[in-house]
Amino acid sequence: MTLYGVGLGPGEADLVTVRGKEALEDCDVVYSPGRLSRSVALEHVDESKIGDLDFPMTRDEEKLRAAWKDAAAEIAPNALEGDVAFVTLGDPNVYSTFGHLRRTIDAFHSDVELEIVPGVSAVTAFATAMGVEIEAGAGLSLREAANGHSPTGPDRMILFKVTDAPATHEGLVEAGYDVTYGRRLFMEQGETLVTDDPEEIEERDYYTLAYAEKADLEVEQATAAFEREADADASSDDDASEDGSSTGGEPVADGGEFGIEEIAEGCAHGDCGGH
Repeated sequence: MTLYGVGLGPGEADLVTVRGKEALEDCDVVYSPGRLSRSVALEHVDESKIGDLDFPMTRDEEKLRAAWKDAAAEIAPNALEGDVAFVTLGDPNVYSTFGHLRRTIDAFHSDVELEIVPGVSAVTAFATAMGVEIEAGAGLSLREAANGHSPTGPDRMILFKVTDAPATHEGLVEAGYDVTYGRRLFMEQGETLVTDDPEEIEERDYYTLAYAEKADLEVEQATAAFEREADADASSDDDASEDGSSTGGEPVADGGEFGIEEIAEGCAHGDCGGH
């Protein structure tokens, strides 16, 4: 008899974790707080299992608290009789609506057991889609940038809720950042867009993120030496070829072509699965 907070990932149905899918299938009711999370859940459960909840689009805290109390009152009796799930895009503990429900349940229905099933967060999905490596030892901050806000300070930031990209961009550039934007990445609903031009995403969209990095930031990993070695080897091979010497076999006595031995190269990534 448990309430599961299930992270659905960034929006594509096949990015729900195996454990998340099992939880959805095993629960008696799957509660959804919005249209997008509902559409992802429907890829894994029948519509008859979906329980819709109504949350007003407002900043009025009194109205929001009333909505969460109503949601908790709806969910708690079912969670005491069986297993139910509350689904949310991303991860339930990262910029998620599930935190409001968890606190409300704790306050008014403390006998309900809760368990969180993590999901692929927008942070990691965004970094992957943008080709941004968050390497060991890197400093990275998560910030909100709603309504044109331009947080500054850290060398690298991933910004959520970029709802006024031109205004945010202006502040970040003035503070010395290079900025790239991504909209609805790994989401089946809406148009996916990646750009460094804020005018292309001027239209407000809650599902817009940005990656900001100090323009003068220089980071070199230990493995960067491998690239320099490879470049040096290539340069050495080119010099040898220009001198007429052999780099891959014995010269032919009559001045014909060199014999090149075929070499089977190993995977540069150490694991050839998928390459």
